[in-house]
Amino acid sequence: MKFDLVTLFPGMFSGPFSESIIKKAVEKGLVDIALHNIRDFAFDKHRVTDDYPYGGGAGMVMKVEPLTACLESVKAARPLSKVVLTTPGGRPLSQSLVTELALEDGLIIICGRYEGVDERVREIFVDMEISIGDFVLTGGEPAAVVLVDAVSRHIPGVLGSCESALDDSFCNGLLEYPQYTRPPEFRGLAVPSVLLSGNHLEIKRWRRRESLRRTFLVRPELLDTADLTEEDKQFIRTLRNGGGIQD
Repeated sequence: MKFDLVTLFPGMFSGPFSESIIKKAVEKGLVDIALHNIRDFAFDKHRVTDDYPYGGGAGMVMKVEPLTACLESVKAARPLSKVVLTTPGGRPLSQSLVTELALEDGLIIICGRYEGVDERVREIFVDMEISIGDFVLTGGEPAAVVLVDAVSRHIPGVLGSCESALDDSFCNGLLEYPQYTRPPEFRGLAVPSVLLSGNHLEIKRWRRRESLRRTFLVRPELLDTADLTEEDKQFIRTLRNGGGIQD
């Protein structure tokens, strides 16, 4: 998977991409991350990349010329890559969208700054606008890190187990069940006995119920679109009636 990050601050990515799973994915050649500094494509000696907005108003707008020159350079090398703009007004990032993006040949991610990019950049280049939440960041770089991380997890070979991504929260429409490891007891808190039983059928049933319970308590709106069995629905009714005590 090829990621091209178009940014004014390439140094912001040195930490997140030089550690942990993403670092290993790059070393294995499973993920290719390239940084492109928009300032390198500015035409004046001061490498100016922003200007005052037409019509007045607070803040600055990213100029169309250097951003266009940068994107044309990247697109020439990555003609099949989809161009994504990180912006609060974009399509909300979800697990289903992440899975969709992981099927692309590559992503060119524009990291917006200031009051945003000149609208003509959207019209000429942008295939999709993506938001990581209903809040505003100082720039699109943190959002780009989130996007690269989330998508990379779905690239074959990036995770140690192919089941890891499938078990994540939201993959089946529900939040993930609780996880435990050794020791079996810590400060009076014991691992649920079913997880120590070796009964894989009961373990699977317990995990499903705990996913339902956690979703019901934290993100109940997800239950409206989740694929639920009749047993699931009965358990949810029990939760709504104040039951569903943990096994």
